[in-house]
Amino acid sequence: VNPAYAGSRGVLSINGLHRSQWIGLDGAPKTQTLNFHTPVSERVGIGLSIVNDEIGNGTNQDTYFDAVFSYSIPTSTEGKLSFGLKAGGHLLNIDFNKLANYRSELNSAGLDNIDKKFAPNVGAGIYYHTDRFYAGLSVPNFLQTEHFDSSDTNSSSLIAQERMNFYLITGYVCDLNQRAKLKPAALIKAVKGAPLQIDLSANFLFNDKFSLGAAYRWDAAISALFGFQLTDQLMLGLAYDKETTDLGATRFNDGSFEI
Repeated sequence: VNPAYAGSRGVLSINGLHRSQWIGLDGAPKTQTLNFHTPVSERVGIGLSIVNDEIGNGTNQDTYFDAVFSYSIPTSTEGKLSFGLKAGGHLLNIDFNKLANYRSELNSAGLDNIDKKFAPNVGAGIYYHTDRFYAGLSVPNFLQTEHFDSSDTNSSSLIAQERMNFYLITGYVCDLNQRAKLKPAALIKAVKGAPLQIDLSANFLFNDKFSLGAAYRWDAAISALFGFQLTDQLMLGLAYDKETTDLGATRFNDGSFEI
């Protein structure tokens, strides 16, 4: 969510994630992400991000890919202020024939399938960090692309617009004792037309090997996560979250998993 983060770990970093959302709900979303970033000098970092979203058993598929660049300025012996830019695109696929109750001959709007429609993407961010603290502000997408655009004014309800999302991230690491650390963190997302999203989390790290944490998304979900440092270079994690909304209370939804 913040391109200024690229290269800030000081080493080549690769992250992959799979999320199965709302287990038990037919056609529920699935997401895969792949990210890597690395420093190329003391001040410059680069990276690549790929995100694939699929919903409705293949009805809707979105693929995002972005190249990332960051530039860091030392502000003290411990702190750095980084500026980041990202540029890339978005491929949209929609197959209306895979909708359970869709009949093209009965649809007066005459919707056509969308095959790999490309939309450009430009984003930016700023990120301050030390060994103990971080805070960042970013807008991953400045371009508000419209989909399903139609010259027919009667079809205005078909127009969907990708709006700018503002992300604020912050966190701090403190020592509880010689073996345990605690990292409280927060993520706040704001977008026009939707409620403010607030994620609060706390992770414990034991012996620099085991991670155990919990998170709360305000009026939306609770989460738990576990991670194990298999080697100095490789970490494996598992997370589960459960909706606290009416959707989470249904018998069709057994929560969401990430690995």
